[in-house]
Amino acid sequence: MESLQRGLDRLSDIFGKISTALMILLLINVFYDVIARYFFKSSSIGMQELEWHLFASMFLIGIAYTIKEEGHVRVDVLYEKFSAVKKAWVNVFGCVFFLLPFAGLIIWFGYGFAYEAYDLGETSGDPGGLSHRWIIKSMIPISAIMLALSGLGFLVKNIICIRKA
Repeated sequence: MESLQRGLDRLSDIFGKISTALMILLLINVFYDVIARYFFKSSSIGMQELEWHLFASMFLIGIAYTIKEEGHVRVDVLYEKFSAVKKAWVNVFGCVFFLLPFAGLIIWFGYGFAYEAYDLGETSGDPGGLSHRWIIKSMIPISAIMLALSGLGFLVKNIICIRKA
């Protein structure tokens, strides 16, 4: 069971590195866009759209890493005073009844959302915008899969904590 947790944690670390790489690409894109706009009086709608594509992807993938690092938002009023075993039980309950079902719903509905964009050949509504809108829309179910995998790692970690007590 611990090897499963280590494997899922390594996978979550990869998600964190992908999110970091997307952040660097976003910074480069914004830098380019600002220089082009203010120094060369030129702008590209495609590059501006790419900014929000990169930001959305970075955010969506970063959620999975945040779960692994326990940086997610929770109500700590009671939680912070719990013993390690009580915290583990709360985390197991949260994973089983909230995180994993929520990720499953996002995967289920997000797939149809992305597939419809692919099937229709959806593109940007702006002239000069990005084509292949399905790519960014597919990040929704992909990130939910990543979230579910990180959630499983978090679940296994807490089950191990309970079993050791």
